[in-house]
Amino acid sequence: MFEKSTWIRLPRNVVVGHGVLDQVVEAVEELYLDGRPLIVTSPTPKELAFDRLRTSFDAVDVDPAVVVIEEASFSAVKDVLAAAEEIDAGYLIGLGGGKPIDIAKMAADERGCGFVSIPTAASHDGIVSGRGSVPDGDSRHSVAAHPPLAVIADTELIANSPWRLTTAGCADIISNYTAVKDWQLANRLKNVEYSEYAGALSQMTAELLVNQSNSIKRGLEESAWVVVKALVSSGVAMSIAGSSRPASGAEHLISHQLDRIAPNAALHGHQVGVASIVTEYLHSGEGGDWRRVRDALAGIDAPTTANELDIADEQFVRAMTTAHEIRDRYTILGDGIEETAAIEAATVTGVL
Repeated sequence: MFEKSTWIRLPRNVVVGHGVLDQVVEAVEELYLDGRPLIVTSPTPKELAFDRLRTSFDAVDVDPAVVVIEEASFSAVKDVLAAAEEIDAGYLIGLGGGKPIDIAKMAADERGCGFVSIPTAASHDGIVSGRGSVPDGDSRHSVAAHPPLAVIADTELIANSPWRLTTAGCADIISNYTAVKDWQLANRLKNVEYSEYAGALSQMTAELLVNQSNSIKRGLEESAWVVVKALVSSGVAMSIAGSSRPASGAEHLISHQLDRIAPNAALHGHQVGVASIVTEYLHSGEGGDWRRVRDALAGIDAPTTANELDIADEQFVRAMTTAHEIRDRYTILGDGIEETAAIEAATVTGVL
């Protein structure tokens, strides 16, 4: 008897384009969210966009509350929950980059209320995914949460964000290319459940960025449009799969290990981008597509070497050989690769 079932949670409203920050109230009203909103942000996005966002609520006679977080942490989640309880918030809005959006997402999930994502930078696919990433000591935890009910991504605002954040978001998407290969490998060797639909969507999104990498330029709003749509597609793929598998494989394990070995050396997206070069080599060898991955990263001014990440060669090799210890997720790294194999892969590809 067939008993398989699934529950896919997706954003109901995705609003992307020029000046759409002014459409937040309209998008929220369509969701029938009641009560006073609590805006979760950090110092820079607060300075850039908070006043404009708050003013937009004047039309419906609503005065949003705000809480400003400095760092992503579990204590920040508690602070947001306390602020939400104090004002009896009806829903939460994450305004900013990865930190406030992840913290607001996790707090909304804990509180059992709605969550709206308003990214001010396209630095990673967390703007739409059902997961939050929080540092904890020398490690980083990926926590399941409901995806946002709405995503409002103003491409004018995002195009004016620091270029390195946009290139990190692009690199994060390009790394889906090898994440899907790891997922397929785990399906073949470990019978891990694989979604053809989610895998195809994730791979198509990575291909889109690889093929258009030369047209993604600093300060060009159309580039922000392409990157945001790709990030949304990646987040949707994870929601369909019910896991981060479509966008997280060995390259993410290596990045998480780099966070332990060389904390704060580079952005997450840049780390997974460089790691995807070597993992593609491990998948396919000298004749594989690692050059295509590397050239796509170079085309958007993203790092392609450990040195450009400000990470020592020996630190990168150590991350490669120990990344399998991060979590129980089968990838091309298997139960660990030998140092000589790691050095060969990183040397041949020019990462070292």
